[in-house]
Amino acid sequence: MSDTVLPPSFHDPLAVDVAIVGGGPAGLMAAEVLSAAGRQVHLFDAMPSVGRKFLLAGRGGLNLTHSEDRPAFDARYGAMQDWVARWLDDLDGVRVRAWADALGAQTFVGSSGRVFPHEMKAAPLLRAWLQRLRHPVSGQAVQFHMRHRWLGWDGDALRFRHEGAEVRVHCKVLLLALGGASWPRLGSDAGWVPLLQARGVEVAPLRAANCGFDVWGRDGQGWTPHFAERYAGHPLKSVALHIRGAEGDAPWQRKGECVVTATGLEGSLIYAASARLRDDLEKGQGWLSLDLLPDRSPSQVLEEVSRPRGSRSLASHLKSRLGLQGVKAGLLHELLPRENWMNPQALALAIKVLPVRLKAARPMQEAISTAGGVQREALTAGLMLKACPGVYCAGEMLDWEAPTGGYLLTACLASGWRAAQDILAENAQI
Repeated sequence: MSDTVLPPSFHDPLAVDVAIVGGGPAGLMAAEVLSAAGRQVHLFDAMPSVGRKFLLAGRGGLNLTHSEDRPAFDARYGAMQDWVARWLDDLDGVRVRAWADALGAQTFVGSSGRVFPHEMKAAPLLRAWLQRLRHPVSGQAVQFHMRHRWLGWDGDALRFRHEGAEVRVHCKVLLLALGGASWPRLGSDAGWVPLLQARGVEVAPLRAANCGFDVWGRDGQGWTPHFAERYAGHPLKSVALHIRGAEGDAPWQRKGECVVTATGLEGSLIYAASARLRDDLEKGQGWLSLDLLPDRSPSQVLEEVSRPRGSRSLASHLKSRLGLQGVKAGLLHELLPRENWMNPQALALAIKVLPVRLKAARPMQEAISTAGGVQREALTAGLMLKACPGVYCAGEMLDWEAPTGGYLLTACLASGWRAAQDILAENAQI
């Protein structure tokens, strides 16, 4: 999918009404709102085409939003839920579905409550969206400028690098939607951080969110080569993850599934707990426990483990009596000290509460998203930078985070909508 390249003159600065830097969901949504209202919008992006991360996110099925009702929906944004809720007042999950349906996506609610387009993929929806932006029924067409990497400012002019040359652009209003620092090869490399800090904008350090973790093995190393080679990529289905409450934090528990990697654990259940696990690691803690048989009570497990097994091996016994086999049995062997295998009480306890010590979060570049970014205090209610009048920010470059499940994309879209509405309200005469 390729976007039209409309390079400005290399000699004379291009003068535009509204410049949007960043062609992800937040930037595109802001472009839609502004252009539909008759504003002349020029969108600049460093990549050859827009929506690169959006397309990647939808490769296995585009999770647009979630059907969960508010305020439970709002609570998914943790400490920033009251801030994000203001954006959702304009564009919540219900309105995101209506917007996608109007683009021909025909959304449906999956068994988990997540909302998907009928075709599941991101590409058809993005094509329809770009068609609307380029050829609107009313309003103005959005002008796209690809392969334009933003370099900051030169006085009042925006600086871009395009095909080896520097381009300057003057705009009346600027909206930055440059993403965080996850998957930098798709365009979000956090190069904007020092540019905004130089202008006095408070930016919280970027951290991995919705990420996997490396773990310590039983002997103080990582996984043993045998376990990693045999089980990396295998899913741990129907397990429960538990995090003990510490320093005033409440315990955390959820049932789901995750995946063994060559160095640790990742997957939906780990991502759901990743903010808590990351914060615990930063406090010097970093433990979780897995219930390998969450549908069995501790007494049931102990009863089956304690039964005489005759000539059968312990592995055969656990498989026969509890259905414990494959990667779950392998993980138990990997983490449970050998002396506890012949102790029914210790073995039963480990099956229900298997401690896993975390070593580190995976690199931020591998994370699905990032936490941190432009701090709430640096912005007006309409997402304009207090230190830079006329400059707005939206999307993942703001200091909030959310679990997967449609919450990330919904808030990105809503923040773009919120910023665009404020631009229209505050700059009506421009």
